[in-house]
Amino acid sequence: MLTLNLVTQQSPRLLPTLSGLFLCSFLDRTNVGNGKILGLENDINITGHQYDIGLTVFYAMYIFCELPSNLIIRKASPKVWLPLLTMVWGIFTMCLGFVQNFAGFVVVRALLGIAEAGLLPGIILYLSFFYRRNDLALRIGVFYTAASLSGAFGGLLARGLAQIGHGSELAGWRWIMIIEGLLTFSVGGLSYFLLPNNLETASFLTQEERAFALDRFMLDAPSARTTENEQETLKWTEVRRGLLDLRMWLSATAYFSILSGLYSFGLFLPTIIEESGFARDPNQVQLWTVIPYAVATPRLVIVAVVSDRLQLRGVVMLFTLPIAIIGYGAIANIYSPSAKYAMTCLMATGLYSSVPCILVWNSNNSAGHYKRATTSATQLTIANCGGLLATFNYPDQDKPQYQRGHTVILGLLMFAWLMILFNVLYCAKINRDKTQGKYTQYAGCHDDRDPAFKMML
Repeated sequence: MLTLNLVTQQSPRLLPTLSGLFLCSFLDRTNVGNGKILGLENDINITGHQYDIGLTVFYAMYIFCELPSNLIIRKASPKVWLPLLTMVWGIFTMCLGFVQNFAGFVVVRALLGIAEAGLLPGIILYLSFFYRRNDLALRIGVFYTAASLSGAFGGLLARGLAQIGHGSELAGWRWIMIIEGLLTFSVGGLSYFLLPNNLETASFLTQEERAFALDRFMLDAPSARTTENEQETLKWTEVRRGLLDLRMWLSATAYFSILSGLYSFGLFLPTIIEESGFARDPNQVQLWTVIPYAVATPRLVIVAVVSDRLQLRGVVMLFTLPIAIIGYGAIANIYSPSAKYAMTCLMATGLYSSVPCILVWNSNNSAGHYKRATTSATQLTIANCGGLLATFNYPDQDKPQYQRGHTVILGLLMFAWLMILFNVLYCAKINRDKTQGKYTQYAGCHDDRDPAFKMML
């Protein structure tokens, strides 16, 4: 009964708040895709190539700032750091609604990338302060539904906000940036009052519940038994150990491939639907972008539940990724608008349902705060390089079929499947070696080398 009470107490406070932050992140990251089909390029007098450069600058700054943000989050206090980042990028999103030229577009996108960089790695690390390894996939799956919902909600919101421009001096796409930025700023400010720093300071739990939660947590995580001083001291040996972890590199390169597809999908879905001829005008395009995300969202949660119940991460992805592979393989080689639109639903389902498992896998298999912080952030740093590829993957000259772009993502997803398979086999080997006594010298070290710490497959 106490365990159930803990779940019901923690989840309604943490997960909706984090989901709100992440929803705002994806809205503000991809709203330029909605702006593009509403005249952004013409209004600020930029070419398609310059638009792609603006997208690339965002991801370049995003990649550069992820690891530093994760290393300082404990010192900066998660309760302060995550809301602060959100409020700052909300301001930059509003600024995007007032840019007049290419230089302004690039500068604001760069600042937006810097501010957003710390959110996702920070959330992954933050959730590991509260939940056991076996519970994380569902929790991350729940908050990551915000990413898929942002596509559905973003399309509807963009459709509504664009109408403001009909009776205003500002174009409709500018109102999308301004209102969504204001929404982000407000959500960030509210989150400060809802997020605790850790289990010890969670005011919504009773003293008995906090003690019970800490006991459960320490049984699951050997590193939780380290002293508070050890937890608070930055250990560069742990940072190095995280950077050299083969498991991290296998999952990071797989995630790079998945995010290349995910970001391409988020940025260019309106363009793909428009060029396919499935919708008659930009307003219809905005509405039709909703369905693929709506289809993907419940399947994402189901996969996360299955992953936690089976205590499997990579093995589950070996079954979810082929759904996206089929979608990309088909859409690159068919010409029927209806069939191409149906394939976007498969693409979204396979991509989004794979993400919670791969996001949590490194955190599950890393123990020691700074190693876990390093592997989580480094995986995302490598993976988010996929955003650089995504911005140039669907150039205007490939209209309307975009066969090359779809084929590139198809190849990357097949590569991701192989990397995940190799990582599953490698983790299984480590578990066998621990059972055979090859890690006895690390007994009692309270990190992922400890023979008592088993890798999740």
